[in-house]
Amino acid sequence: MRIEPLVLENRWVRLEPFAPGLREAVRAALNVDEAAWSIMVSTAYGEHFDGWWDGFVERFDAGRDTPYAVRRLADDRIVGTSSLHDLFPQHRRVELGSTFFHPDARGGAVNPASKRLLLQHAFDSGIVRVEIITDGINARSQAAIAKLGAVREGVLRRHKITHTGRVRDTVMFAITDQDWPDVRARLDTRLAGF
Repeated sequence: MRIEPLVLENRWVRLEPFAPGLREAVRAALNVDEAAWSIMVSTAYGEHFDGWWDGFVERFDAGRDTPYAVRRLADDRIVGTSSLHDLFPQHRRVELGSTFFHPDARGGAVNPASKRLLLQHAFDSGIVRVEIITDGINARSQAAIAKLGAVREGVLRRHKITHTGRVRDTVMFAITDQDWPDVRARLDTRLAGF
C-alpha cells in the first residue's frame, strides 16, 4: 500500500507534494513564529530548515511520508505544510501531522480545508485509521483537532523528546474509516461558512 503523492485541491487550498521548486516558498512560510516552533518535536525554523526539509524528502522517496506544501488559493501563496506520514501499510494506518501554518493563515479556512483534502485522500487510498497527535501542553492544537471531529483516545506519557530536549506527553486522537462520513459532513458544514 502506498498513498500516492497527488496534488489535492478545493476552493481554498491546493496541496502540492514537496518538490525542489517549492523549497524556498516553504522556507519563507515556516521561518516565522519561533515561539510556536519551541514546543514542536522537530523544527524548520531558521538554520534547522534544510535538515528538516531533507528528512522529509528522504522519507518521501522511501514511501513513508507524503509531505505537502499548502498553497492558499486566495493569494496563490504557500502558507504552510501538512503531511500524511509514518505510514504502516500492513495496518492501513497513517498519521496526519507535521502541520504548521504562517500566522496569517491561522484561524480561517486553510487548516480545515487542508485536513478535508488529506483525510479524503487517506481514506480513498484504503487507510482505515488516521492518527493525529499533539503535545500535551498545546491546548490550542488539541482544541483544533477535537473541532475536526477526531476522537481523543488518551495520553502517551513521556512519549517523545522535542528538539529542545524536553520530554513531552503526547495526546492521541484518531479518525477511523467508520468515523469519516460524520467527520466529513462536519468539515463540509464548517467550510461552507467560509
